[in-house]
Amino acid sequence: MLGCPRGWFFRVVLPSAFLPPPEQRARLLVARPAPRARSQAWGSLKCLLGYLKMEMTEMPSVSLKRGSVAIEDNDIVAPAEEAKRQKVSECCPTTGQDGLEDSSPPSSGKVPGPPETAGQGRKNSEVPSEEEEEEDGLSEEGEEEEEAESFADMMKHGLTELDVGITKFVSSHQGFSGILKERYSDFIVHEIGRDGRISHLSDLSVPVDEEDPSEDVFTVLTAEEKQRLEELQLFKNKETSVAIEVIEDTKEKRTIIHQAIKSLFPGLETKTEDREGKKYIVAYHAAGKKALANPRKHSWPKSRGSYCHFVLYKENKDTMDAINLLSKYLRVKPNIFSYMGTKDKRAITVQEIAVLKITAQRLAHLNKCLMNFKLGNFSYQKNPLKLGELQGNHFTVVLRNITGTDNQVEQAMNSLKEIGFINYYGMQRFGTTAVPTYQVGRAILQNSWAEVMDLILKPRSGAEKGYLVKCREEWAKTKDPAAALRKLPVKRCVEGQLLRGLSKYGMKNIVSAFGIIPRNNRLMYIHSYQSYVWNNMVSKRIDAYGLKPVPGDLVLKGATATFIEEDDVNNYSIHDVVMPLPGFDVIYPKHKISDAYREMLTADNLDIDNMRHKIRDYSLSGAYRKIIIRPQNVSWEVVAYDDPKIPLFNTDVDNLEGKPPPVFASEGKYRALKMDFSLPPSTYATMAIREVLKMDTSIKNQTQLNTAWLR
Repeated sequence: MLGCPRGWFFRVVLPSAFLPPPEQRARLLVARPAPRARSQAWGSLKCLLGYLKMEMTEMPSVSLKRGSVAIEDNDIVAPAEEAKRQKVSECCPTTGQDGLEDSSPPSSGKVPGPPETAGQGRKNSEVPSEEEEEEDGLSEEGEEEEEAESFADMMKHGLTELDVGITKFVSSHQGFSGILKERYSDFIVHEIGRDGRISHLSDLSVPVDEEDPSEDVFTVLTAEEKQRLEELQLFKNKETSVAIEVIEDTKEKRTIIHQAIKSLFPGLETKTEDREGKKYIVAYHAAGKKALANPRKHSWPKSRGSYCHFVLYKENKDTMDAINLLSKYLRVKPNIFSYMGTKDKRAITVQEIAVLKITAQRLAHLNKCLMNFKLGNFSYQKNPLKLGELQGNHFTVVLRNITGTDNQVEQAMNSLKEIGFINYYGMQRFGTTAVPTYQVGRAILQNSWAEVMDLILKPRSGAEKGYLVKCREEWAKTKDPAAALRKLPVKRCVEGQLLRGLSKYGMKNIVSAFGIIPRNNRLMYIHSYQSYVWNNMVSKRIDAYGLKPVPGDLVLKGATATFIEEDDVNNYSIHDVVMPLPGFDVIYPKHKISDAYREMLTADNLDIDNMRHKIRDYSLSGAYRKIIIRPQNVSWEVVAYDDPKIPLFNTDVDNLEGKPPPVFASEGKYRALKMDFSLPPSTYATMAIREVLKMDTSIKNQTQLNTAWLR
């Protein structure tokens, strides 16, 4: 196994925090070789242990050294923290929790649904089925060896910053190295709301409302009664009603049971019946299956706003998954939730959410049921939230074990504060596999649908889940969508959706087959291409003209782009200059960068003068984006510490619980840089950190650094 010489064998026992779930664990046997071959065997063991660690965390460990960076916005996690499961106390009845995967670019094999389809995620539990485990290739020794070697080697085929046009820095300071620990708790994101205030979880109390149900509604029903009512609500049995006997026959008791059923199980109505001298409360569906989709409108007080707004604190869950989980526990459809922006998985994030006609009391009850979630700061308001309404995000980031001197750190942070950073689209915009998302987007814009199909489904270099490899191999061999689809235990990935579309519409109607993929995910491909062009053009602009405005540059006056004229240059700074994302409704600079746009699109067989597509969804109107972003509310602190595991700042929950802030020693074994800064929407914290450290943010370089010891 893994090249070990023949010899004695012994079993290796690893701490549970460093192992995948039991269903995925392979038997680990390591050869005990002759002395001269021992180092080879132990090298193989190290390789396997590194693979297990990386498989479980879904990303390699994160070590930032000169020439590489290991940072993805909100995308860092420790092995132990990733292994920690969402635990559910017995206070909330449920059939289990969704095992939704974190969102990734479409080509990675995982599809986050848009807000209106957030509830359509993967329904099976986090532990894969036996079929999926076998399909992952973890049950056969030979395939395990292949997986381990390819994972350590996978990013030989990945993207670098150079591949997507990220080539320039704006500051002159000397870079230094640091480690953004594989702990999501070292990366905290607070949303900046419509009013410009940073969202914090600061109050868990429930607004007083005379018409709210009492706390008794959550305890009056037995677990068995809740189970029967849930099955009735979800149409999981043939019963048309559920009868609950009233043991203490008082009006107050009956009222509490009525309230409990209506509050906990939207869509159910209740009535009281006498049966053989006993009182029963009978629950039944008010309006068939449509009742489940909408909360009970007639029971909501008219004096109260229709939406309950709250602050959601969550750890290691993206927004879509969090809403799916909340809707599951509340037994409502996810589309009654609204929010201003999505937050990625691997971080601690705090954001505002609104939900239609669910009481604050009912929401607050979830605090007793869910770990790594907290809901608070409740208020009733008339309107929902809308995507894009947020003003930005505030980041708190810790870079541990920094090597820079205090003077280097001071220069780097002052440069970030005063000059800013190039507003590149970060590496996560372009996917992490051997087929970048912008290539698919380019093929869509070229109307080359056979190429779109081929790029998504063809075998590719680098490590993927075993079932995706088998699916691609089957497709390459047979071009039979039904046969390839049978290789996928998880059908909701992009590959599965496209294959399902091809099975339905046939190989001659790829456009309709591709249309089965949710619209937001289809558009991510062409937005990725726009981002790819923008990055390249901004690098050319800075290379040609530096960090000063020049005649022919574009600036915004309101929402309208205008040219900077010769006699007007001194009225602007580089922070005013914008560059267009290609489209039919934008203008281009009046200098040689305009020719560069035309040359790049012409080389890609696209007409810059006609960016309208035959299919309306894929017509690009374009947009404008500032080329330099200067963060706001920038502050930093260098602290000394001895224990790499200790948190270096308090979270909102720590503050609510009265936990004292960490105390730092004047001298310590390690030094850390704690950074705070605010960014507008659609900008990448990784690009700000890249500017501070002067490092490459590509996972390819990161993986090569962090797996060098394996080879």
